Amino acid sequence: MLKEFIEKNRGRKAFLEHEVKGLFKNMGFSVPDGIFIPKDTHLSAFSLQLSALSYPLVAKVSSSKIISKSDVKGIRLDIKNEDELKNAVSELMRIEHAEGVLIEEMAPQGLEVIVGGVIDGQFGPIVMFGLGGVFVELFKDVSFGLAPLKKDDALWLIRQIKGYRLLEGYRGNPPVDFDALINIIVSVSEMMATNLIKEIDLNPVALYSPSYKERAMILDAKMEII
Repeated sequence: MLKEFIEKNRGRKAFLEHEVKGLFKNMGFSVPDGIFIPKDTHLSAFSLQLSALSYPLVAKVSSSKIISKSDVKGIRLDIKNEDELKNAVSELMRIEHAEGVLIEEMAPQGLEVIVGGVIDGQFGPIVMFGLGGVFVELFKDVSFGLAPLKKDDALWLIRQIKGYRLLEGYRGNPPVDFDALINIIVSVSEMMATNLIKEIDLNPVALYSPSYKERAMILDAKMEII
């Protein structure tokens, strides 16, 4: 599936968030329901698709050149109605280098982690795991492994971070679905092991308890190929 994706996008190196999420969705992983609005396109052209989404919504600037959406104030959360959505899209479209806006249903609150991969000059393809969202920069609580990983290797990687207790359930919070998390880590490791990808960054991935229907959901995604 990865090779098909690369072949379809021959000549491109970096991809927009909704494109990377589409790849992972086709691989069987959960992503929020959403619509991509290209730049210079009127929101009304997507009225039918938008009617299928449930408020509250989130709108995010989409660009292959913007490294951090937060740094450019490129995220609008908890959008409650059509007027708020129009204002949010209009503001985001005016951000420098914006190629469009991704509108999605807001995901339920979960434990946020990061799953990533990169080609290291010394070790080759490696996988990274850690607490995600703001925590990855604040605590830098991450672990690394050589790709590809088997399920036991992925579990070892998970257990290396200091925040592992949060995943097990802490102060009344339920434990996360470890099988769902392991599947994401193993899949990213296998993608990195093809040596076709320069970097993958899934941050955050929201983790839920095994009783929740989604179990794990990829909320943001970046990918660059070699």
